[in-house]
Amino acid sequence: MNDSTALPRVLVTGANRGIGREIALALAPDHHLLLGGRDEAALTALAAGLPSAETFVADLADPAATAAAVGALDLPGGLDGLVHSAGVLVSGRVEDLSTADWTRSLTVNVTAVAELTRLLLPALREARGTVVTINSGSGYTAKGGGGAYAASKFALRALTDALRDEERAHGVRVSSVHPGRVATDMQRQLRDFEKGEYRESDYVDPATVAATVRLALDLPAEASIDELSVRPR
Repeated sequence: MNDSTALPRVLVTGANRGIGREIALALAPDHHLLLGGRDEAALTALAAGLPSAETFVADLADPAATAAAVGALDLPGGLDGLVHSAGVLVSGRVEDLSTADWTRSLTVNVTAVAELTRLLLPALREARGTVVTINSGSGYTAKGGGGAYAASKFALRALTDALRDEERAHGVRVSSVHPGRVATDMQRQLRDFEKGEYRESDYVDPATVAATVRLALDLPAEASIDELSVRPR
């Protein structure tokens, strides 16, 4: 077991599956990880197999639960990294989407990101840390059937742009990573909605997205990756 006090501390949301899990695995050899998510059993099992990790269990759509979970954290020296990988895919044509659909997409993909970041800003400033948001190609373009998801990702890009400008004076870097289609359960869900075949080889490996996140976190202190687009070749 590594001495967690000597390792950079990074909180990864959505850590129990997909891109978030791959990010945790990529950082595990030389970071102390705070594994974020709602499934306590899955997070505990993941933490048990990593050199230095603990769980951060919270429903990020619940501000009170998020605040309580942050309040329970012990972060000597601050927080070196915050990676927002948790998110939801809400698909449907505008004529079919309900108010609840729009609210869910924007709450999980934008508001929860803003609130968790706000709560952790003192720790991030103390460590001159890095915030990384996992955005999407849908943060640049919107297509029919994907309006609610794209709206949340456009908003997330605006959030990261504003946060980057605000936090530059505090030494906090903010990076926005925009993967194209990635081989995850979310991609299966999307292909089901599109009534198309899911072929894993057509998509980016989640480990490749994790490598780009690691690059943003590991970049020397004098530089910042503001935006990075990662597409299937």
